[in-house]
Amino acid sequence: MSLQATLLDLKNQLSESIIGQSHLLDRLLISLLADGHLLVEGAPGLAKTKAIKELASNIEGDFQRIQFTPDLLPADITGSDIYRPETGNFEFRKGPIFHNLVLADEINRAPAKVQSALLEAMAERQVTVSGRSYPLNGLFMVMATQNPIEQEGTYPLPEAQLDRFLLHVRIDYPDSESELSILRLARHEAAGPKVKEAQPLEQEAIFQARKEVLDVYMADSVEQYIVQIIMATRFPEKYDAKLAEWLEYGGSPRATIALDRCARAHAWLNGKDFVAPEDVQAMAFDVLRHRLITSFKAEAEGVSTDKVIARLLEQVPVP
Repeated sequence: MSLQATLLDLKNQLSESIIGQSHLLDRLLISLLADGHLLVEGAPGLAKTKAIKELASNIEGDFQRIQFTPDLLPADITGSDIYRPETGNFEFRKGPIFHNLVLADEINRAPAKVQSALLEAMAERQVTVSGRSYPLNGLFMVMATQNPIEQEGTYPLPEAQLDRFLLHVRIDYPDSESELSILRLARHEAAGPKVKEAQPLEQEAIFQARKEVLDVYMADSVEQYIVQIIMATRFPEKYDAKLAEWLEYGGSPRATIALDRCARAHAWLNGKDFVAPEDVQAMAFDVLRHRLITSFKAEAEGVSTDKVIARLLEQVPVP
C-alpha cells in the first residue's frame, strides 16, 4: 500500500469516530504532513479534543493535553530544574511539551508569558531552561483551541504569535444527519470500549510522507500564483479599491511558505502528483485567516477576514 493510500485509510479510520468534522480531520492531517501546528476555533463539544486524541492513538507517538488556565506557569509547560538532595545537583524534569502530539486546550485562558513559552517551543523546536537547550521530538505537533463564544477573562494571542501557527481552522456544528450518527456512536461507545485492530502508523512513515509532499510537482505559474496572493495582501491597492480599504497589514513570508506547503499536502492527500490552483485556493482561508489584519473600516462594516480572503481570490488572476 502506498503512503497516500495509508494516510487516506488513516483519515477514514478517524472519520468513524469523529463524525461531522471532516474539515478538521483533513486539516489535522495536512498539519501533520506539512510539519506545522494548528489553531482550532469552535464552540465546546465539537470533538476538538477527541479528534487529536484519536489521531494520537492511530499513529506511533504519545499524546499530552495541557489545560490552559490563568494560574498556569511557563515551567508547567516546558519543565524545570529540580534539586536532588541525594546528589546535591539540579536535574531537568521535562514538561508536557516533550510529547509528540500536544493539545493546548483554551490557549487564550493563560497569560502572555505562558503563551510565549509554548509558541517559542513551537517555532524553535527546543526548550531553554537555566541556559541549557533541550531539543523536542522529531515528530512534534501542537493543536491549540480557542472558544469563540466566551471571551471574559481571556488573553487574546497577539498577531505576531498567531503567525507561528500553520493553520487557523474554524469549525461549526454538525448537520442533523451527522448529529444522529454522533448520538448513536456515543451510545455504542458507552456500551464498551472500541477494540483497536489496525497497527499504529509508524513515525518513519510520516517522515517519508513529508518528503513525498515536498516532492509534489508545482509549476512555475502556480508558484507565481501563491506569491501574487500574498503580494495582494500587502499591496491591495494594486488589485482592488475595496481590498485597500479593508486590509491594514498583509501576510509575512511565513504565509507564502505555509501556503506552498499546505497546497502540496492538500494535493498529495487527494491522490495527485501535482499542485493545481484549486489546491492553493482550498488552503488559502485557513492559512491566511490569522495572518491578515483588517482595518477599522472593515470592522465597522462587519467585513470578516474570510470575506476579505474570498475577495482576494476573486481579484488575483488564476493561472
